[in-house]
Amino acid sequence: MAWLLAAALWPTLAAAEAPERVVGWVEPVTLMPWDLPFEAKLDSGALTSSLDARDIRAFDKAGEPWVRFRLQLENDAEGETFAMTLERPRARRMVVRGAGGRDERPVVLLDVCVGGVIYEEEFSLRDRSSMNYPMLLGRQTIGHLGRLDVARTHLTEPRCDGSAPRVPHAPEGGDPNDQGDHDASE
Repeated sequence: MAWLLAAALWPTLAAAEAPERVVGWVEPVTLMPWDLPFEAKLDSGALTSSLDARDIRAFDKAGEPWVRFRLQLENDAEGETFAMTLERPRARRMVVRGAGGRDERPVVLLDVCVGGVIYEEEFSLRDRSSMNYPMLLGRQTIGHLGRLDVARTHLTEPRCDGSAPRVPHAPEGGDPNDQGDHDASE
């Protein structure tokens, strides 16, 4: 009987926890702390967010797994390319299985500004140079942002200043073998 009551109340409880903001399927974002603006695709078919990264190399630092990778982000509005090499602790590894086979990707934590709030989120690293958007925000991130309106775009402002609130990463009980990355159709 208790499970029936919980099932009946679940939509109300879930709605109470979700932000009231509405976000579109493409939103302007800023990668922090570099203040790099670009557009991200919000994809409810992917669990984990993904970032365009090149020359991805795993290494150990003080006995811990780390990842070195190169960002190369295009700012079409200003005709500029931002490129730099980053090193980050590897949060986990993710395996994606699909029609193209099996793909193992490192996952790192990065800060992204959406709608005036900085979110520390998990990003799988992969070469997305053939995709329309260098960043894909998956369900774990979308759940923090608000309700997704798949018919609209650009509903938020990407800028965060020094007083912007920061939401730290909170691991959710998602699938560690995240197979929901369906961005090949972009």
